[in-house]
Amino acid sequence: MINVTQPYLPPLEEFQPYLEEIWKNKWVTNNGPFHHQLEAALTEYLGVPHISLLANGTLALLTALQTLRISGEVITTPYSFVATSHALIWNTLKPVFVDIDPLTLNINPDKIEAAITPQTTAILPVHCYGTPCDSRRIGEIADAHGLKVIYDAAHAFAVRQHGKSILRHGDLSVLSFHATKVFNTFEGGAIVCGDAKSKKRIDSLKNFGFANEVTVTAPGINGKMSEINAAFGLLQLKHIAAALARRQQIDARYRAALGDLPGLACLPQMPDTTSNYSYFPVLIKTGYPLTRDQLYQHLRAQDIMVRRYFYPLISEFSVYKGLASAARSNLPVATQVSREVLCLPLHPTLTDDEVDLVIDLVRSPKKAA
Repeated sequence: MINVTQPYLPPLEEFQPYLEEIWKNKWVTNNGPFHHQLEAALTEYLGVPHISLLANGTLALLTALQTLRISGEVITTPYSFVATSHALIWNTLKPVFVDIDPLTLNINPDKIEAAITPQTTAILPVHCYGTPCDSRRIGEIADAHGLKVIYDAAHAFAVRQHGKSILRHGDLSVLSFHATKVFNTFEGGAIVCGDAKSKKRIDSLKNFGFANEVTVTAPGINGKMSEINAAFGLLQLKHIAAALARRQQIDARYRAALGDLPGLACLPQMPDTTSNYSYFPVLIKTGYPLTRDQLYQHLRAQDIMVRRYFYPLISEFSVYKGLASAARSNLPVATQVSREVLCLPLHPTLTDDEVDLVIDLVRSPKKAA
């Protein structure tokens, strides 16, 4: 079986010293030494001012919205994993969907201003597949209307543009360290912020709102990352350069073999951007021998676990489709892309032979069948 994503697991013996240290310390959670070490290491590696670790990316999104005291309506994209909008609902916020850009598949800044109402307080864009949003335009719109910006950067670990981390944009950026991500801690997440005051509030909110042992100042949550997860993150960080290099090789192999295939479109590479090659989505269009769903079924039958990511749109789930902004007529590009997209396998443990098998099946689906 060839999975579309798969966690990179370093040799077990490399993790043994970390476990022994945890057992020796008897400090398994609540901001232990590995937790602090990982925060410091990630701050340096990512080139960001401050980072707060959390138990997963969804809790990080929930906490980010609480940190900025967001209320009312939040403009966001329907083309994302459902956790993006779920975090809004859990904070009693109203998602307002706008369409995506046909090249980047990120929220289209040209559509944002028309969606702003007196109830709008924030914008929640997503760096989809790690491709940077147009943060300059989004920032200008937010400044003009007094809105906060929280980036869902679940796919964007280590992505840089013009030499700097894209996690520095907006008021906050939220990362996911889920097992299938470029960098993972089994389960985990983080919030990147620009100042010590914000980090202090985040750290309090993820620990039930405690300011000190006897004082609770906010209705916080239990969002702390354990020492085992933090230790695994420190180990993963030692291997991240090799993992990114292998991802780049696979991405290049796909582009060279599939870039000229009629009816199949690869997403363009962004200028002045250091990618993390987190996913390899292709769009199946008119002119390809099979429909997207036929190719999906054919590859799955060969034990190649491709994924229609993102399909359906968030706006098409029953919990959201009653919203006026969820109408397909409001989201023509996102609707079309969701019916064309297919993510091919991409992770560091893929062999060249496995990548070539995927390529052969995609290039000659009828012959292979």
